[in-house]
Amino acid sequence: LSHLSHLNRTRPAGFTTWVEALLAARMADGRSDEEILAAAADTLARMHADGVIAVADIGNTPVARGLQETFPGVLLHFTEYLGHGRAGLPAHLERLAREESRTCCTAHAPYSVHAVLLRELKKRARRLGHIFPIHVAETAAEVEMVSTGRGELPAFLRRRGFWDGSFRPTGIDNTGSVQYLHDLGVLDDKTLCVHAVHVSEGEIGLLAAAGAGVCLCPGSNRFLAVGRPPLAGFLRHGLLPALGTDSLASNPELSLWQEMRLLARAHPRVAPADILAMATLGGARALHLDELGSLEEGRRADILAIALPTPPAHDDELYEFLVTAGRSIQPRWIGDR
Repeated sequence: LSHLSHLNRTRPAGFTTWVEALLAARMADGRSDEEILAAAADTLARMHADGVIAVADIGNTPVARGLQETFPGVLLHFTEYLGHGRAGLPAHLERLAREESRTCCTAHAPYSVHAVLLRELKKRARRLGHIFPIHVAETAAEVEMVSTGRGELPAFLRRRGFWDGSFRPTGIDNTGSVQYLHDLGVLDDKTLCVHAVHVSEGEIGLLAAAGAGVCLCPGSNRFLAVGRPPLAGFLRHGLLPALGTDSLASNPELSLWQEMRLLARAHPRVAPADILAMATLGGARALHLDELGSLEEGRRADILAIALPTPPAHDDELYEFLVTAGRSIQPRWIGDR
């Protein structure tokens, strides 16, 4: 969605207001596939120059697949499925059956994908050994829909003509999306829960027991005003979340330095060393890239040089600078990266 970056200039009045603006912008956009690809390539180049070596790109068109050959790091592309209504299930399942085995397919979110399709997508990913990233518990409205079948999101789906009454809520107040995915048999060590803002203590336990991954997106969450994730709870349960950005349609800049800065500001009691680990090792673990994420024997030597304002007196001072300096950091790749 890099070509729709104009959507991040003004904060929306609400989540579904933003989604409706995004859908309208996509419908009205007259750019060719080549122009969309060029915008994505430019974004990738800027991310790599900013120190990013691995990217998970999730979209529902095949336009960006060709970028894998040009990105100097690791670029994983996921084809995202949306389809909430029961009427569209046969077509979605038929399309899924035709997908090449090398194509990683995933679901957008619990509120936008029918339970049957969600299960089939995960079943395919499990069979092929693919990672399964999915938006989870991004908004309080999602929790309301999952637990009661009511609220802002069903109303939005009804306006779009996608609400047919076939959705089956948990029927338990404040039972969120993690519990819903657990009940569907979707959680395992290759499920990556993106956003994970509205997650209860019990649901954090479910994530930890399943070995599922978590990816936090502080910049997007701040722009959409959806809340803050329970970071202390994740860490307390032994989970090391990854840090992500979401897209330029909901984030003014795709910078992990800025994501660390925002997270540190929102969670001042979390050690800077833990936040740095989330942006490095956490991301590598979330994407099952065992050769990345830390400097140790047997891993790829993807090393950044960063100018420091003054020599740090101790490690904690260094971590503090790296996590809070934000866009003032100008990294440089060592070697031919």
